[in-house]
Amino acid sequence: MSAHTVTVDGERLWASLKELARIGAYEDAATGLTGVNRQSLTDADAAGRRLLIAWMEEAGLAVTVDEMGTIFGRREGLRPELAPVLVGSHIDTVGTAGAFDGCLGVLSGLETVRTLDALGIETQRPVVVAAFTEEEGVRFGTDMLGSAVAAGRLSLEYAYGLTDAQGLRLGDELERIGFKGTRPVRMDAPHAYVECHIEQGPVLLAEEFSVGVVTGVQAIAWQRVTLHGRAAHAGTTPTELRVDAGLAAAQIVVKVREMVDSGRYGRLRATVGHIATSPGLPSVVPDRAELTVDLRNPEDRRMEAAERDLAAFLETLPETQPGLRVETQRMARTTQVPFDEGIQDTMEKAAADLGHPVRRLMSGAGHDAQEMAAIAPAAMVFVRGQYDGISHNPREYSTPEDCAAGASVLASTVLRLAQELPEGSAAGPSAPESTGAPA
Repeated sequence: MSAHTVTVDGERLWASLKELARIGAYEDAATGLTGVNRQSLTDADAAGRRLLIAWMEEAGLAVTVDEMGTIFGRREGLRPELAPVLVGSHIDTVGTAGAFDGCLGVLSGLETVRTLDALGIETQRPVVVAAFTEEEGVRFGTDMLGSAVAAGRLSLEYAYGLTDAQGLRLGDELERIGFKGTRPVRMDAPHAYVECHIEQGPVLLAEEFSVGVVTGVQAIAWQRVTLHGRAAHAGTTPTELRVDAGLAAAQIVVKVREMVDSGRYGRLRATVGHIATSPGLPSVVPDRAELTVDLRNPEDRRMEAAERDLAAFLETLPETQPGLRVETQRMARTTQVPFDEGIQDTMEKAAADLGHPVRRLMSGAGHDAQEMAAIAPAAMVFVRGQYDGISHNPREYSTPEDCAAGASVLASTVLRLAQELPEGSAAGPSAPESTGAPA
């Protein structure tokens, strides 16, 4: 085993995951399981943030909060002037979450610094653990929001102005829960960014790998489509005289599935995750329908073709129902993001030293790592999920052993990156380096 290989305390990591999952816990009627609903900037999210900060301070980290509410815990290095190794993810959830999505990444980062402390290892570079705000995007409509603003892709003013379904502004909600920090949100480039996350897919389980190394994130596009028709009596209005917003919404649902099934756009995935009509009465033709369309594709060229063809289809809808009006609003758009091959190699070597063969694979979900990749070398460790890798569902589950394996690969990667010095630079005073589990 390499001198730069460490094994985390898996029982402590598991206990932290379970304790955090109790904040926002609810009984899910569909599954009969306990799920987690800790959406961004809610009271539950604030409670989770306070618990995380307490853990960071117990671990001796210097905690700061930026203008977007992202939490940073810094472990100093022997060379504090050097750019740090940043380890991050998020603790906000969707409304029907399990205990692992995002949380495993943040707590694996925390467990990394706990392990380095327990083993008496000092690193040349600082190590910083981050919990980004509103990664999921389910409350304010834009995913990877905190990291996107930190990396400069989106402005702070744009983020503050976003509203939830009740019309509450993100900036106001940050103030309400006490997490509108003073640290400037635009981030100086770290030496590297690494993230541990459950796979949220079936590949590692099917191929019997406990961990994987992520090569990149596919392109993602979210848009909201609003259809304006005309309310009319369901029994007396002839079909040919209707301007039915509900019918147009159904045509879009069918169209995006046809696009996927056609094969013309490669490995396109398309989802209508939200749909609502008004006035929502059984005897009235809908005068308005709103839906969201989520497109994902590992190839930018084919993603652009899918977006272009969907836009052309939307333009034809008024031809089928004269008087129909179609409005579209882009909610989020990211291109395919490749991760740093050097960090991927470091992760694979760390996994091999720990006895874990790995599978390299692309992520189908978006992650904060794709935003950080714009300003620093970045890569991710995936952890195998059970039950076909289901996520965004209370059935989401990874075993304690697999979580510990992924966190140990992360910790060993962080250690190796944090000992890297600029070319020609002398190392600071060395400290003992150990292998194995902390006492």
